[in-house]
Amino acid sequence: MRAALHRLDEERLVRLVARGDRAAFEELYRRTAPWMAVRLRRRCTDEQIIAEVMQETYLAVWRAAGAFAGGAAGGTAVGWLWTIAARRLIDAFRRRAHHAEPPPAASRPAMPAAEDEALAATVGGDVGDALRRLAPELRQVLQAMVLDGLSVRETAVLLGVPEGTVKTRARRARTVMRKALT
Repeated sequence: MRAALHRLDEERLVRLVARGDRAAFEELYRRTAPWMAVRLRRRCTDEQIIAEVMQETYLAVWRAAGAFAGGAAGGTAVGWLWTIAARRLIDAFRRRAHHAEPPPAASRPAMPAAEDEALAATVGGDVGDALRRLAPELRQVLQAMVLDGLSVRETAVLLGVPEGTVKTRARRARTVMRKALT
């Protein structure tokens, strides 16, 4: 049975989870938890928050797997999981903001992140070159809003900057990209 689950893609695993298949859930967790933790650590250095977000995310996946629209809606299972995790992280930031200082944001690593390398590999040519030349703060806003699908408010909470700053950076990023591509 485990060998059969190993051959299934994540979307099929989510469909099985929706039917209450515990083994499919364990396989989905085994595949996705490591990269999800890495992505969350890039946005937050507080391990307690990351652990809470991971737990809340997978609990939500178990409970709401039937709501996953999948490829029919143009989404992927991995993208759906990340959307849940990103929103849970923002909720955690909001909860902590009411009680204390917000958790420190993760500092940018010296080496390019795997996400950035994957984006660069996916988006090649002039667009890829323009993305790589963007200032880090502009690239962060594009990543949160475009790749992670977050709203302006959610991006502001995630990055720890005012909403107006997010809007300004998004506008600047579009302007720089437009100039680079014309």
